[in-house]
Amino acid sequence: MAQLADQGLLDLGTEKLEYRMIGPRPDAAPTIVMLHEGLGSVGMWNNFPDKVAAATGCGVFVYSRAGYGQSSPATLPRKPDYMHDEANKTLPRLLDAIGFQRGVLLGHSDGASIAAIYAGSHQDHRVSGLILMAPHFIVEDVSVTSIAEAREAYNNGDLRARLAKYHADVDNAFRGWNDVWLDHDFRQWDISEELAYIRVPILIIQGEDDQYGTVKQIEIAQEECYCPVDVALLPGVKHSPHREGLEATLKLVAEFTGRVLRGPGEAATAA
Repeated sequence: MAQLADQGLLDLGTEKLEYRMIGPRPDAAPTIVMLHEGLGSVGMWNNFPDKVAAATGCGVFVYSRAGYGQSSPATLPRKPDYMHDEANKTLPRLLDAIGFQRGVLLGHSDGASIAAIYAGSHQDHRVSGLILMAPHFIVEDVSVTSIAEAREAYNNGDLRARLAKYHADVDNAFRGWNDVWLDHDFRQWDISEELAYIRVPILIIQGEDDQYGTVKQIEIAQEECYCPVDVALLPGVKHSPHREGLEATLKLVAEFTGRVLRGPGEAATAA
């Protein structure tokens, strides 16, 4: 397999996905694969991946899902099981394509849900742990309310202009996320069953003031998971711990990855 360039488009046949790679490649060191939020992309992570690489000594691979960033557009409208499609169809091919051998999945919001679905549906020995920032396991009223407010901000405020800086087709990105979350059928979406099949340690990082989800999400994980579940509830933080509680989040990520990736005679240390 050809060595991964620092950035580019990963050709999976049915789609081309924008990516960025920081630090050692997957064949040389453990890799943290980062899965973005429902409106995210490679660019919207800003320099957080670089900080994660520096704090952990791991390679960090970030990519934009179809419909986001500079990746191929998504087919709309999305169906309520779109996160299952990402976890069960795209993510396995992506991990194989980059030569992933060992590491951690780190997801934010939708990305955290996708990581949980993957780990609960695939007994992948390469995945040593999950870091789930502001995950969704069920749809709550607060989620729907905030997502409806986002639609208003997109249609009548400056949200579209701000997102257009990061997405080649901003309407495809926004509608692909917003429309399905506000679809009546999506209210039944529930991935708590998948949590029972996860066999690796989990770290959940959530803001106390998360406007898209309550501590109910944490309680579901604690009730359903048989694997170890560490929880960090960050005061003064809303839906984006890596932006609003950066230092605390980096410390948690470094400690967790150091623990789950440490093998015989080996430690994950800061670069």
